[in-house]
Amino acid sequence: MIDRRLTVLRMLAEKGTVTATAQALSYTPSAVSHQLKTLSEDLGVAVVEQQGRNLRFTAAGRILLEHAHELSARWEEMRGDLLRADEDHQDDSLTLCGFSTAAGSLLPAAAYAVTEAFPEGAITIIEADPEECFELLLAERADVAVVVATEPLPARNDPRFVQHDLLKDPLDLLVPADHRLAGRTSVALIEAAEEDWIVDKPGSTYHRLVMVACSAAGFHPTAAHLSREWETGAALVGAGLGVSLVPRLARLPAGHAVVRIPLTGDPVPSRRILTGIRRGSGRRPMVEAALTALNEAARQIELSRQPTP
Repeated sequence: MIDRRLTVLRMLAEKGTVTATAQALSYTPSAVSHQLKTLSEDLGVAVVEQQGRNLRFTAAGRILLEHAHELSARWEEMRGDLLRADEDHQDDSLTLCGFSTAAGSLLPAAAYAVTEAFPEGAITIIEADPEECFELLLAERADVAVVVATEPLPARNDPRFVQHDLLKDPLDLLVPADHRLAGRTSVALIEAAEEDWIVDKPGSTYHRLVMVACSAAGFHPTAAHLSREWETGAALVGAGLGVSLVPRLARLPAGHAVVRIPLTGDPVPSRRILTGIRRGSGRRPMVEAALTALNEAARQIELSRQPTP
């Protein structure tokens, strides 16, 4: 198996500090420091060095990091090939992670399909923000991630991961039921430029999504209220306190006097949803089954959106 200390090294490169690395791996900071120290001792070269209160990679450490990425990918490939060769011994567990909407609309279907194909396997779903999803993959605490393509996620050519487009999710304008636009069948986003807006806190995935969409439409929205949950946002909109953007996949609770209006544009404002796995792990039967199921779930969603003849 790959030396666990290399996972610590890779996570340190991702997080930047011992404390953040320890938190991501569910270790103590002293355990992280000890593993880095013994790794250097066993190799006979320092892989990190102190710089003020932080650690930085030495030249040898940067070389080791590159090899660690390649070793991890090769290990994942080997593991998948071995599982394919031995039909009597398949994966015994799989963890899926994804943002809230995916956790409610895409991951359950994938989990069901994998359970049907591997009835002896244990399937776990973790709801997590996109950035956390890639940390879970890197820490080997999750195997398949479903995320919204937004900054600051790993680049598509990041050697640690394999990412693929899964689905485009159009954005709808959410307005109070008695709003001047409520009777429209579609609306251009610029028509809501002067409205008060309900958004998530700055730095969140949803906040970035709204800001990018509005910027592309030619305006900067006035954030009147901050809301993290769809239910809270719908309640605020229904009370006439502003408007918001809501992805087509998001299921809003009943009981609020709100109207969803499809947006027009070229292209239509939308978010891109991706799958992510550790590089090389796509050969694992359960990972492959999960990706196939997610693609099928996305295809069914696309079909359901097509107009009825």
